[in-house]
Amino acid sequence: MLKLNQINKLFNEATPDEKVALDQINLELHPGDFMTVIGSNGAGKSTMLNMISGALTPDFGVVEIAHKDITKMPEYKRSQMIGRVFQDPMAGTAPTMTIEENLAMAYSRNKKRSFKIGVDKKRREFFRSSLETLHLNLENRLNAKVGLLSGGERQALSLLMATFTKPSILLLDEHTAALDPSRAELITSLTKQLVEKDKLTTLMITHNMQQALDLGNRLIMMDKGQIILEVDDEEKRNLTITKLMEEFQRIRGEKLTSDKALLSI
Repeated sequence: MLKLNQINKLFNEATPDEKVALDQINLELHPGDFMTVIGSNGAGKSTMLNMISGALTPDFGVVEIAHKDITKMPEYKRSQMIGRVFQDPMAGTAPTMTIEENLAMAYSRNKKRSFKIGVDKKRREFFRSSLETLHLNLENRLNAKVGLLSGGERQALSLLMATFTKPSILLLDEHTAALDPSRAELITSLTKQLVEKDKLTTLMITHNMQQALDLGNRLIMMDKGQIILEVDDEEKRNLTITKLMEEFQRIRGEKLTSDKALLSI
């Protein structure tokens, strides 16, 4: 479903700030895979997601979705195949529009544009039933401005909008990091529910190592623009945070940074 082949990205070339953001990245996700991605700040995690979404273009290498080369496809066209939820709850929705209007835009993301009415009775009922699955009473607030929602409510709405059209790839970029623990737990639970329901092929970045172990069937660890560890389903079930840190030390010959964000549990 997703293939990255020899992806490289260099920032600030030939300057004192030159940085290799991605170095020979090779990755394949099969339909239904849920891969979690961990690594310290600057490891290249978000840059990799931006390569997939089209926000960035690789210096060389190939990005494929469903066997189609999309390396040079603009971001707005890729959005028909990709759903994405960002770390900032403000980033995935239009705050001055209502819940219903936001849902209508997301619903039409991969459909042909026309002059039809954006929301009819049938579609409104579909929106209500979809919102009911969030258990946040948003189904009774369709005309509320999204900017009035709490961070957790907005992130739940963003997650629902990103999965509405059953995208080929779902990208989750630390989408619980900005939330308080109770809301983060809610969004984590909703993520698992929505991904399993539609068997969505998913790539999720997280700084929370326990979350990375609890969710999905595959895991990769990145460092300095490289994938240094890849773990499949059976091995992942037996992993612990301690074992992950030991693996990093074995591969890199140094201890994994123990900053609070990386070791969140």
